Amino acid sequence: MASDAPKALNRLGQSLWLDNITRDLLDSGTLKRYIDELSVTGLTSNPTIFDNAISRSSWYDAEIRRQLEAGASGEELFFKLAIQDLSRAADLFLPVHERTGTVDGFVSLEVSPLFAYDTKATVAQAKTLHAQANKPNLFIKIPGTPEGLPAIEDSIFAGVPVNVTLLFSTEQYKAAADAYMKGLERRVTAGLSADVRSVASLFVSRWDVAVTGKVPAELRNTLGMAVSRQAYKAYRDILESDRFQRLANVGARAQRFLFASTGTKDKTASDTLYIAGLAAPNTVNTMPEDTLLAFADHGKAAGALPRDGGDAEAVLAAHVKAGIDLTALAAQLQSDGAKSFVKSWNELLGAIGAKSKVLA
Repeated sequence: MASDAPKALNRLGQSLWLDNITRDLLDSGTLKRYIDELSVTGLTSNPTIFDNAISRSSWYDAEIRRQLEAGASGEELFFKLAIQDLSRAADLFLPVHERTGTVDGFVSLEVSPLFAYDTKATVAQAKTLHAQANKPNLFIKIPGTPEGLPAIEDSIFAGVPVNVTLLFSTEQYKAAADAYMKGLERRVTAGLSADVRSVASLFVSRWDVAVTGKVPAELRNTLGMAVSRQAYKAYRDILESDRFQRLANVGARAQRFLFASTGTKDKTASDTLYIAGLAAPNTVNTMPEDTLLAFADHGKAAGALPRDGGDAEAVLAAHVKAGIDLTALAAQLQSDGAKSFVKSWNELLGAIGAKSKVLA
């Protein structure tokens, strides 16, 4: 690997997580190598990743056959496969988890997106999956939609570590941070530990995809970064707020800010655009495998994001002037994201059903 860029980001205080999990990644020793050589300190998964791994390979066939014989099917069978993979990954990251005082070294498993509008069902499944995996460094992913916020609060109150996903704007991020702190405040009131971990995942690249061809050339691929800088400022403000400081005083840790969807979608732009430009201490960048390898090969870490958000407000204002309704677009991106999660989930269950028929 030509570049020391991953280590440089790590030294700056940012965690590099891989947005991928397959049985092959585990069996081949590739994930272990990424941890040892590329400073990878955590991992995220989603239904699309599992769908591709299960439907386009034979890595899971023997285990699917075993689970079918044991009477598992559909969603239950999927969660058994996912928990097996993520438990193995969690064990690989356990030394990182312990070395960083349990701040880093997490893996993430998503609840069924079919429960997106059902708080009680989401919380029940979050508790069940976390108990089944029984790993201290496993996050349960819950979308930060309006309906997901009470589920995030209740899951944190129940002691389940949460990766809040599908956040697109500063306002959506603040709402997720509020849900996290409410969950912790309820724990403190109930005499429970305030140390329940969380990350808040802001999706970056989809902003730029959404405005392609709708803004002047000089604004191309600048919106995702501007939203990120604005939200990062809000993150730092929350950490310094009296409200969070009171929680920190009784043992709470930061809900770390995570940059997600950081693979470059525009083929004419740098393939490390959203890695080099989003370096920041006490944050996470979770990236697709090809983006990680590109960054390790020829990436350069720029300086840290400015604490005050830098030129974020000016760039956002330029987009508004160009006719982009940022509030409406944030809501649209979140709604579209939730729908695409459901689509991926249904495709995943379809792939498992098709495989099950063949293997049975």
